[in-house]
Amino acid sequence: MFRFTSPPRSAVLSVVVVLLTSLTGSGVGLAQQPAWDFAGQFEARTMRLDYFHSGGLGEEILALDRILADGPWAGSLTRLIDDTDLGKYLFQVIDPASNRVMFSRGFASIYGEWETTGDASQRYATFHESLRFPWPRHPVQVVLKKRDAAGAFREIWSLPVDPDSRFVNSAPPPAEGRVWTVFENGPPTEKVDLVLLGEGYTADETEKFHADVARLVERLFETEPFRERRSDFNVWAIDLPSAESGVNRPHLGQHRRTPISAEYNIFGSERYLLTFDNRRLRDVLAAAPYEFVEILVNEKQYGGGGIYNFQATTAVDTDFADYIFVHEFGHHFAGLADEYYSSPVAYETGAEAHQEPWEPNVTALLDPADLKWADLVAPGTPVPTPWGKEAYEEHARAILARRQALIDSMAPEADFDALFEEQRRIEGEMLHAMEHSGHVGAFEGAMYEAHGLYRSETDCIMFTRTDYFCRVCRRAIERIIDLYSS
Repeated sequence: MFRFTSPPRSAVLSVVVVLLTSLTGSGVGLAQQPAWDFAGQFEARTMRLDYFHSGGLGEEILALDRILADGPWAGSLTRLIDDTDLGKYLFQVIDPASNRVMFSRGFASIYGEWETTGDASQRYATFHESLRFPWPRHPVQVVLKKRDAAGAFREIWSLPVDPDSRFVNSAPPPAEGRVWTVFENGPPTEKVDLVLLGEGYTADETEKFHADVARLVERLFETEPFRERRSDFNVWAIDLPSAESGVNRPHLGQHRRTPISAEYNIFGSERYLLTFDNRRLRDVLAAAPYEFVEILVNEKQYGGGGIYNFQATTAVDTDFADYIFVHEFGHHFAGLADEYYSSPVAYETGAEAHQEPWEPNVTALLDPADLKWADLVAPGTPVPTPWGKEAYEEHARAILARRQALIDSMAPEADFDALFEEQRRIEGEMLHAMEHSGHVGAFEGAMYEAHGLYRSETDCIMFTRTDYFCRVCRRAIERIIDLYSS
């Protein structure tokens, strides 16, 4: 491993690059101690550390882009340490004098997904990422960690940050777009703050964006546990008009230049919808108090995406927009894994063995006696839990063949929606009629793998296009609500 280490903490802020061919070391080994007094250690504004995350062909490189002010601090003033153990990555803000963690958050990233695709073994690529934390009153050390093959966090990057350095841009961010309130239940520091951003809406379609916001927010807060915890949320929206309607769809030759560059065909999947332009996205979001964001894309083609603690997207005019909005928010908000496994994905699958996933709703069941949701399993429920897996897979293969035929014939979007509606109806009847339906157990088939990974119930909004979260997912969501609300 080649490594260019950080300069002394007394030095001015400088770029630090770490070249990784493997992950070694145990990180800083810091004990998780009681939270700091916020006012004594932080100012009530946000610091944003932007960096480039590059890699491929077995290498990984991180390099600083810039550090700047990112609006008022909207996060909790008391829950500064992330104890959820979620995310492929974890960053920590550390006090150099005591070597204690002042702030931490887990997250996932597009790079983290890309490196699991075949493309990453063929070429290099660069992605832009950000770390956001309360503005420190004195110099700190920022440490970035990544999970190793055993699931433990290992340090991969570290750099000193002096808030008084001339290289830190403390100017307030310029306002872009128009921020408006959907609903507000209290100060941002005491609530979960969600912002909805319109993409691909022209100025003449502003009223449509407002109607889409109202419809999809209402759908989210009709779903438990969001319904019961609605008072713990603030929801904001940003009007950001595009020059023309719609977004970039490169697989169909529909090219657009939109404010934050959201596009379909991520990793070659025609329905995977994200923005790679993190720098631009963060600049726009800085106008609103937020921890979470969902981008509403003004398109009819079925599509969306969700990455834990980064972004979620939804195509608003598909017949399944309500489902997509809630499903993708589950990924982004609570780190929930996809529980389905029969659809094609860009990620490399079929491993002979699996480590325990960090995602809270999927398990490798390495030890059935130590199931991570064992307390929700009723006595007498077998683990692993039998279900009609063969019949389900036969149905799924038939649907997949019909879907591919629609793709090959470039059928209209209405034909896909009709197929998906048929699939939803049949799967709902099939799954709810099974012996252990409605029971928590360990049902094989999850996270793009037919074997070796297990979900907690026969059905859930993370498995099919149903309208509810299973009990394990609901509990995981509530844990994140507790982390950000007082």
